[in-house]
Amino acid sequence: MDRPSWEEYFMEIASLVARRSTCLRRQVGAVVVKEKNILATGYNGTPSGITHCSEVGCLRQKLGVPSGERHELCRGLHAEQNAIIQAAKHGVNIAGGTIYCTNSPCVICSKMIINAGVDRVIFLEGYPDELSRQMLDESGIEVCAFGDLPPGAKEDGP
Repeated sequence: MDRPSWEEYFMEIASLVARRSTCLRRQVGAVVVKEKNILATGYNGTPSGITHCSEVGCLRQKLGVPSGERHELCRGLHAEQNAIIQAAKHGVNIAGGTIYCTNSPCVICSKMIINAGVDRVIFLEGYPDELSRQMLDESGIEVCAFGDLPPGAKEDGP
């Protein structure tokens, strides 16, 4: 039996969550985990009750905004934001947890991750936001690309 490690398991779930995205540019998923338990998930898309970009078009595309810039010019929320909001909405404390993301967080998400008390960020693909990485590094949060996890980090636990 080819059983996935915990890291692989949670990253595969983040990838599945990303499939719910309604963003026309990038489908992103996030899973917040603590003590091997999933606390919250999120994907990028418009707030509840707001028409999806897949239906009305992408404002960022229309304005020619490059990836990683001018995050406020978007109808949607990022996956990490939605995961943090879902945890808050349901009264779930994510401090001390790990967030698995299909993309590394932008600076806005990084500030939320820092203030939410998340200890670790594991991402599948990079994102062009140097300030984000600088702030995460300064905060002391462990940040690791999924493919760069140290030996033994992908081992199955109890």
